[in-house]
Amino acid sequence: MEKIASFTVNHLTLQPGVYVSRKDKFGDVVITTFDIRMTSPNEEPVMNTAEVHTIEHLGATFLRNHGTYAEKTVYFGPMGCRTGFYLILQGDYTSNDIVPLLREMYKFIADFKGEVPGAAARDCGNYLDMNLPMANYWGKKFSALLDNISEDRLNYPE
Repeated sequence: MEKIASFTVNHLTLQPGVYVSRKDKFGDVVITTFDIRMTSPNEEPVMNTAEVHTIEHLGATFLRNHGTYAEKTVYFGPMGCRTGFYLILQGDYTSNDIVPLLREMYKFIADFKGEVPGAAARDCGNYLDMNLPMANYWGKKFSALLDNISEDRLNYPE
């Protein structure tokens, strides 16, 4: 079997940032998959499942209620390695195109207080595995990166 595209990215040099992972066409429709890398793979500790799960709930809720991107959001969810998230949008986008959206989303995550949306037994298969304070922490940390993001954090390293 051939390696899938995401396994060809050099994870030894990859740093936190926002990267276009792939673009797929379905007829005339382009779907853009983003690699939202929040930690440096194999260098920093990965995020724990509880905060990843909380970020997933908050991010998905934010995106599916966003005035511009709600109808374009296909998926937002964690990477299995727990170093970041995938965001899949309908449309042909660059990393630069979505930085403003991600700034909004991560500020929402950083500042969120109260009941995590969908964190109830009826709504979620693992509702007890949540950590809002750590999700807030990661939201603040990634927001700081987004506020001063450089070109090398918007394109995969060679």
